[in-house]
Amino acid sequence: MKKIILSLLFFPLAALGAEAGYPLDDSPSDVRDLVSLQSGARTYVNYCLGCHGAQYVRYKSLTEIGLTEAQIRDNLLFSAEKIGESMSTVLDPKDAKAFFGVVPPDLSLIARSRSPDWIYTYLKSFYKDPSTKSGWNNSLFPNVAMPHVLWEYQGDQRLAIDERVDSLTGDKVQTRHLVMDRPGRMSAVEYDQYLGDLVNFLSYMSEPSQAWRRQWGVLVLFFLAGFFVLALLLKKEFWKDVR
Repeated sequence: MKKIILSLLFFPLAALGAEAGYPLDDSPSDVRDLVSLQSGARTYVNYCLGCHGAQYVRYKSLTEIGLTEAQIRDNLLFSAEKIGESMSTVLDPKDAKAFFGVVPPDLSLIARSRSPDWIYTYLKSFYKDPSTKSGWNNSLFPNVAMPHVLWEYQGDQRLAIDERVDSLTGDKVQTRHLVMDRPGRMSAVEYDQYLGDLVNFLSYMSEPSQAWRRQWGVLVLFFLAGFFVLALLLKKEFWKDVR
């Protein structure tokens, strides 16, 4: 019984460890870039919201990234009737279970739970795999149920496995990497920027106040540093006559 409990406790750590060896690309996220956030919001609504909702985010909150209510209503309000509604998906959970085998997760807090770098790398790591139900697989998240919805932009990748013999041990060493078989509608640089905008918006959704919080955090640190100097000078003044 004790072994079972310990295995359950350490299972999440084991799951993280399975992905820990995969190098993550740096996501070009900057939640202060309103143009990037608006582009990412458009991509999210058109390609993600059909399956992945964001129940903790309301359409009206997109006015904080520089969009007007008219722009939101005319261009982004596809799964709701009023701008004050949350960004929920219209996909029925039962249908999702039948299509994918699992219910797609809500993305309101995905950037905080996974990190922007993880999401960015994940969206770049899909490859063709005829053995899966969707026809796609992912080198960062093996056997994931999600298909590659942005394949038209990135193109078709395949997983290449190279083998070599270690000159010191004589063991066979496998190296896995992705190879582009058919280019997409975007170049690699354009696709990276396209994903960067999407991940930037997901990061913003997870914590809309992060830019404000960081700004005030820096100001508080400067205040504490100045207060420390003032306190040190006062201490010297008060104790200068004490022997």
